[in-house]
Amino acid sequence: MRIEIHAIGRLKAGPERELATRYLDRLSKAGPQIGLEFGGVSEHAEGRATNTAARKREEAQKLSGQLPQGAAIIALDEGGRTMDSESFAGMLATMRDEGRAATAFVIGGPDGLDHSLLANVERKIAFGAMTWPHQIVRILLAEQLYRAVTILTGHPYHRA
Repeated sequence: MRIEIHAIGRLKAGPERELATRYLDRLSKAGPQIGLEFGGVSEHAEGRATNTAARKREEAQKLSGQLPQGAAIIALDEGGRTMDSESFAGMLATMRDEGRAATAFVIGGPDGLDHSLLANVERKIAFGAMTWPHQIVRILLAEQLYRAVTILTGHPYHRA
């Protein structure tokens, strides 16, 4: 199963990009042995509309236009379900085992994701009740994707 990340906002050169890249490189190397391929990150500029609702709609259109056909769409949203790492790994393994060709994780901009996009996702997950900047969400997602692979392979990186 191919795993993609679609995000509003660009990670500039610096420690955030380096950390996200480190985990995504690890995912790229370790994932294929268990049927999880990293398909890359698609970054989109923040909307330019002057009001929040219009900006979110604009961003949703950008994201929706890039999502792979038939993919399981998972939104990172503060109103989503929190999961522990083992459950997250299990979710990925289940989708892979069901024969899903792709899973796309969607990260909104500073205003979050538009309801039109959220209404069409398969799952909404949250990294806790706090609000996180999209750059940090990307790092957290990258790390959890790599951690999921280590859980599924029995690698000692994940110690429960």
